Amino acid sequence: MADPRGFLNVERQTASKRPVAERLLDWEDVYLRPATGLVQSQASRCMDCGIPFCQSGCPLGNLIPEWNDLVHRDDWRHAIDRLHATNNFPEFTGKLCPAPCEAACVLNINADPVTIKQIELSIIERAFDEGWVTAKPPATRTGKRVAVVGSGPAGLAAAQQLNWAGHEVTVYERDDRIGGLLRYGIPDFKMDKALLDRRLTLMEAEGIAFQPSANIGVNLDAADLVIEHDAVVLAIGATKPRDLALPGRDLKGIYFAMEYLPLQNRLLAGDELHNGHFINAEGKHVVIIGGGDTGADCLGTAHRQGAASVTQLEALPEPPSLRAPDNPWPQWPRVFQLSPAHEEGGVLEFAVLTQEFLGSNGKVEALRARRATLLQDEDGHRHLTELPDTDFEIPADLVLLAIGYAGPATGDVVAELGLRLTDRGAIATDRDKMTSRPGVFAAGDAARGQSLIVTAIAEGRHAAASVDRYLMGRTALY
Repeated sequence: MADPRGFLNVERQTASKRPVAERLLDWEDVYLRPATGLVQSQASRCMDCGIPFCQSGCPLGNLIPEWNDLVHRDDWRHAIDRLHATNNFPEFTGKLCPAPCEAACVLNINADPVTIKQIELSIIERAFDEGWVTAKPPATRTGKRVAVVGSGPAGLAAAQQLNWAGHEVTVYERDDRIGGLLRYGIPDFKMDKALLDRRLTLMEAEGIAFQPSANIGVNLDAADLVIEHDAVVLAIGATKPRDLALPGRDLKGIYFAMEYLPLQNRLLAGDELHNGHFINAEGKHVVIIGGGDTGADCLGTAHRQGAASVTQLEALPEPPSLRAPDNPWPQWPRVFQLSPAHEEGGVLEFAVLTQEFLGSNGKVEALRARRATLLQDEDGHRHLTELPDTDFEIPADLVLLAIGYAGPATGDVVAELGLRLTDRGAIATDRDKMTSRPGVFAAGDAARGQSLIVTAIAEGRHAAASVDRYLMGRTALY
């Protein structure tokens, strides 16, 4: 146990953020790196509970109490070993995971939870600083070849696990750079792409081959891929965006979030983007439809591009500040939370439903919206109900749709391989992540729908263990 009285004597303290006025001038990380002493004192708050709900709340089953204790004792070298035992990429989850482990922390019953995510990130960054994170190629090779399609967190986790098992792994990515949504879906102010490149360099040194600009089913034949490899893992994500079939949807100036966000990332990566190929919020009245993380990413991006105004619309009512009776610990708390992007300006409107897009000369100029509320019927079911006579208009030169995803883009590789889909449009798999075609596996958002980065890594690890067992009859992966 880190410190028997740590949770009583030490208050929760998270990493500081750079001032808003400063961070709006660049694309660098919002958060400052916390001092070592602060991280160690925060780790001392871990109670090493008899039943570590934090560990069960984490899809990866991270050994959180163990590395909290090691950090408190200043044993960072062993802390990274315990962290890497279950998590291939703690530098990604330490930046991007919403921390369901903290929601499940026992302290969260009636106090502030341990800063698990901050401690996790500090461990991996200390390990890189000290040179403890090195390439670990397998001692022997099995002679088996595995293709991993998709280089997001699920694909990269599957690739690294399978490579460590001794298989020859090639990662195929349809984009021109490796990383999937880590590369083009996450703004640099949330995760510097140097962190991604640092890890990819290690994976290449371990023997993993990366093939960008390889769109299976378009410029590479899916059937040939299956023939040339002993197993295939599809980690193609859930990139089919949800749309709004409303009057005026065909007006120019209305884009999906994932049409907008990648372009700024490409610009920062050094790509030359001309006006016809870049969506710029500078000087525009921006409306973001969708109140989730992707909407917040659009918000922060629009601020940094110099938008005249930004309004974000969320269909559901504002959540309560405290847990409701039907949302007990250790469930994820459905409470009001703001992202750093919301601190930077803009207007967040709750319980608003868009009715139509308005414009002239083929361009959007405004949208008409209506207030709504949640009503409960006799069976206890709640329904979002529009309120009459509450219509209003919002100026909009640029509208961004950030309302989630309907599943994987199921053309091309999925259609060519004839894979069975679920009722929700995901790739159907059995409990071992095998699809309806033997030797072809699926993991991550493609198999379960849109989810968390930590879940994607867990899915990739699960698929890798199943592939290894399929190829070798047994596996030491988990």
